Amino acid sequence: MQFDDKVPIYYQIKNYLYHRIIAGQLAPGDKVPAVRQLAVNLTVNVNTVQRALSEMVTEQVLISKRGRGNFVTEDVTQIAALKHHLIVTYVQQFYHQVHGLELSDDEIVQELRTYIATQKGADK
Repeated sequence: MQFDDKVPIYYQIKNYLYHRIIAGQLAPGDKVPAVRQLAVNLTVNVNTVQRALSEMVTEQVLISKRGRGNFVTEDVTQIAALKHHLIVTYVQQFYHQVHGLELSDDEIVQELRTYIATQKGADK
């Protein structure tokens, strides 16, 4: 995993895990790798991983089971809400950056359609 120096590492770890959950790589009820294992895999400090996981437990995305570890919530509505929140966040960032280029909403939509079309062609 490549880290961005401008964003706190614990926050990037949370987003990494959010993406794995939303993509189904970590399914509802799945055990999350242990703190130490994640730290080794991501080459970060154990305390940094612990902070990310603690926040995810507070957010109820992960459920902590004493002595057994952390597990992805089985509440699919919670996961759906997380997915919606991430999508809105990314769209807001994209919109504000592109709108700052003085493009109209119609131009933004057209550019996005063009980009999607070129990506579909690249996937073949």
